[in-house]
Formats: sequence, C-alpha cells, structure tokens
Amino acid sequence: MIFVTGASGLVGAHLIQSLLEKGKSVIALYRKEIPSFKGADKVIWRQGDILDIISLQEAMQGATQVYHCAAIVSFAPGQANTMLHANVEGTANVVNQCLEQGIQKLVFVSSVAALGRIRKDKPVDESMYWTPETSNSVYGKSKYLAEMEVWRGMAEGLNMAIVNPVIILGAGDWNKGSSEIFKSAYNEFPWYTEGVSGFVDVLDVIDAMQLLMDSDISGQRYIISGDNRRYRDIFTLIAKGFNKRPPFRKVTTTLAAIVWRLEAIKALFTGKAPLLTKETAATAQAVVHFNNQKFLEAFPSFKYRTIEETIERTCNELKVLHQL
Repeated sequence: MIFVTGASGLVGAHLIQSLLEKGKSVIALYRKEIPSFKGADKVIWRQGDILDIISLQEAMQGATQVYHCAAIVSFAPGQANTMLHANVEGTANVVNQCLEQGIQKLVFVSSVAALGRIRKDKPVDESMYWTPETSNSVYGKSKYLAEMEVWRGMAEGLNMAIVNPVIILGAGDWNKGSSEIFKSAYNEFPWYTEGVSGFVDVLDVIDAMQLLMDSDISGQRYIISGDNRRYRDIFTLIAKGFNKRPPFRKVTTTLAAIVWRLEAIKALFTGKAPLLTKETAATAQAVVHFNNQKFLEAFPSFKYRTIEETIERTCNELKVLHQL
C-alpha cells in the first residue's frame, strides 16, 4: 500500500494516476475537499493534515511506502513564516510517522531551490546546499530545512531518497505553481528576460520517483532536469502552442527592481499577493544551469522527454481542461 501527500498538486496528482494505472493501491491525504482528477475514485482518501500528527498517524495506517509531495510554494514575503512552518514541520511529522510505522521507504519531493541558485560559472549539482549567500529564496530555505529532516530520518534508520526537480512543466491548476507560466503565455504576457533555468516534464519527475522507490538506492538526492533553457524560449514555445503572441518586451534588471517595489507597495494596500517579488525578479534574471548526470548514471536507460514535446502535450491538455 502506497501513501501519498500533496495529492492536489501537479506532481502528486500525476503520480497517483501513474500508480493506479500500474495497478497499485494508493492511500492519499486530503485536507478539505477530495481532489478531482482521472482515477480519483479508485484512491483510498483519508482526511488529515501533515501538521496534525494524530490525523497523519491515522491516515498512514497500512502503508508500506510513502511519497511526500506536499509543500507550500510561495515567494511572497507575507507567507514566509507559514511556508517555513508547513514545509519543515510537516516534513518532520511525515518522517517521524515513517519511522514509527516501519515504512519501507520514503521518496521526498524537494526542489533545486534547496541547493542554492547563485553559482558563478559552475552548474548546480547535488553536492551543493542552500545558504544565505547562494540563494535569496525563503522557499529554498524551507526545502533545505525539510531535507535536513529527511536526512535525520535516514540517520535514525529510514530508507529514503530525495528528488530535486527544476521548474516542472505539466497540465495542472494554472492559477498556482509552475503551471502559471502557461496561463501567462496564453494571456500574451509581453515581457521576457534573458534568464536561464532548468525545466522538466512532470511525467519525467514521477517516473524518476517511482524508479527510486523500486530500487535499492537509499540515502541519495538527485537533480531531475530535462534541459536548461532561457525563460524567453519557454514562453515563446508555450505561446505558439496556444497560437498566441510570444513575449516581445525585454525586462531589464533596473525595470524589474522598480516593478517588484511597486508591487510590494500595492500589496500593502490591497492585501493581495504581489505579482512580482524581489525573489522572483532575481530568479527570472539569473542564468543558472543544472547538472542532471547523477540520475542518468544511476539509471542509464532513463531518457528525458524533450521540452518541445512536453509543452505541446501540456498546451493540448490545458485546452481541453479549460475549454480554450
């Protein structure tokens, strides 16, 4: 029996569908409403919260393997404390229950943000860690501290593996998370930067997670990245997938600095999350390459889907999902 947290998220929902297609029995945690996706009626749903130890303990009963996908992803300063609490303490609770209930293996979905992002002339790899000097991201800090809880679990006897995905592309709720870039491109967002980052298909992420779960590998972390691309190129491919106008106005460092400050002021008066923050402005401008060789060396037959293939499929799925 497999237990999954974060079932309403992009990774969690796709993972559950894949597990069900393979005939696996899945227990999934939900907080308020049971998520709606293909195969959801075949899931054993248990209400609870990773921050509520009693409900988590009860929800995990009968499980032998755990995929911990739940996390808050936010770059808004006002949500920093909430995110740190949920991502760190929530992971600690999952780890503790894995140890208490004798779980065979835990696969934890972290992020490359936990590795730090600012590296001069050197690709980011698994040997790196978040520090205040290498990242301006509170989200990165929360995932780094969450990883520390998983490493603690390993020291106490837990069989575990960690994946550190780059920006994940896939069809999900395009009002939140990485799927928002598809909505922005559909709405013909005009701005682009020369920043570079890693991108990966959500299907590659869940395939990698299952390979790790079913392997003898333990005590390792892996960057999951299909390719390093410019943000401009990604937005252009998505816009073409929707037959929309690609971005055509360049965002300079100076302009980005002005905009995030104006957004911060607007947020104070409206109470709404800013569209751009200091963190996201810096990230969009950064040129960061990620080294994905460690996972490919561990699983030589694994092949990443092309970014073009991923974006074409995702655009088509979103057209159906949102009746575009």
